[in-house]
Amino acid sequence: MAEMASKRQMGYKCRIAGVMLLLLASIAALVAVAVIQDSWASKEYTLEYGIVIDAGSSRSNLYVYEWPGEKENETGVVTESLNCRVPGDGISDMEIDPGKNNTLWERFQECMDKAMKVIPAEKHKSTPLFLGATAGMRLLHMTDEQRSNNIMKSLKQFLNSLPFDFKNASIISGQEEGLYGWVTVNYLMGNFLEKNLWNAYIRPEGSKTVGSMDLGGASTQIAFDVQDELTGPDYMHVKLYGYPYNVYTHSFLCYGKNEAEKMILDAMVQASSDPSKINNPCYPEGFNTTIMASDIYETPCTKKPQGYNPNQKLFMVGSGNSDICKTMVKSIFDFKSCSSQQCSFNGVEQPPVSGDFLAYAGYFFVARALQINETSEITAEMEEFTSSVRQFCETHWTVLKQEKSRISDRYLKTYCFGAHYVYTLLADGYKFDKDNWKQIHFTKEVKSTSIGWSLGYMLTMSNMMPSEIRKTPPMTDSVFAGLVFLFSALTIVTVVLAFIILVRTCF
Repeated sequence: MAEMASKRQMGYKCRIAGVMLLLLASIAALVAVAVIQDSWASKEYTLEYGIVIDAGSSRSNLYVYEWPGEKENETGVVTESLNCRVPGDGISDMEIDPGKNNTLWERFQECMDKAMKVIPAEKHKSTPLFLGATAGMRLLHMTDEQRSNNIMKSLKQFLNSLPFDFKNASIISGQEEGLYGWVTVNYLMGNFLEKNLWNAYIRPEGSKTVGSMDLGGASTQIAFDVQDELTGPDYMHVKLYGYPYNVYTHSFLCYGKNEAEKMILDAMVQASSDPSKINNPCYPEGFNTTIMASDIYETPCTKKPQGYNPNQKLFMVGSGNSDICKTMVKSIFDFKSCSSQQCSFNGVEQPPVSGDFLAYAGYFFVARALQINETSEITAEMEEFTSSVRQFCETHWTVLKQEKSRISDRYLKTYCFGAHYVYTLLADGYKFDKDNWKQIHFTKEVKSTSIGWSLGYMLTMSNMMPSEIRKTPPMTDSVFAGLVFLFSALTIVTVVLAFIILVRTCF
């Protein structure tokens, strides 16, 4: 009898143990299914897009950029998918009356229509749109703040009506323009990221950054990486792809190619006693032209003379004298004032330049006009550059037009001045010499991508943009629901069985 009772008691214990094991197993399976469905889900990042409008002093360009949502150290790996030049002049010349801006909006709309085709329709509303106005608007803001504000207000209204996520339209500072240009150059050169054998992005071993030099119509910028201990108003600390950089950057307003030429023309006018025959040593011999006084003096970069008449006609006679042109170009710079260890010009502190530099925008077009070579990247010895400048300046206009037939007269007449200006800016201003002159690479684009501040701006902004992630679970919804139901039911059944066994055991 005792033996039967002992066996019965042992049977109950075995049943209870079996039910508890089944209960624990079903709970574990239920939890495992839930965890696997969530953590084993594959993440698919969609392509993100952004639009930046570079509203320069002489023209506007619209750029569309794209990058995978999966960022590298919180920064997007950005590529250019559209570069559209807006026909016409810069926005600083636009009319205040909205009714007179229909033509301008139509020109902007041409580029916007192209952007809409490049960016998928489902991404339009989430695509950020920025406009940055540069030196032309900085100058206008100095002379006519109300007009500048009205232009920006009108632009914002137009951009806000587009089917994109309009973020901001602003006048960026010269320092920002220089910094973003430096970011663009080094990103395109692969100095921030490169792919390894496993197709993953890493920081290049021992990679050095290159300097950036931009020559626009109204301003010029220089930027290059320096040692961390250097500090001051022209040094900016930035972090890209998880690594910090200390960048020296300075922008010279009024020292863009167009505004600098106005200062030179003013010097020629002041040196002449006869406005009907003004000697211009920077124009080729055989080229004569009439310009209006307003073309020189309607800018804060030149001082209006006494008795100024904006409608006065000034007749310029080209003499093609390279030496005198060079002297007049140097006259608009101050190379003597300096309260620091080293300055570029006009008393601006600058550490010594070192390493390679990319010189783009106006720099490239001047170098190409000299025909040092016909490649997309131009390098030359210092002596080769100076001899090319002299030869260009002292060539008669008729011969020059034949040799440079692909360049329109509008620009061809300016390249003698432009060449002397570039040389003076680089050699006397930034202190490049015959040993490091060949480290200057005159370039229009890198890897089929335009060089300018807009890409660097987009890279920086991509740090703050959330990514859209699509999760693909390992199990379909029906399979997942079926397994959850199965193990949930099993759990409930085992709980009921355990309860029944316990009741029978206790009573």
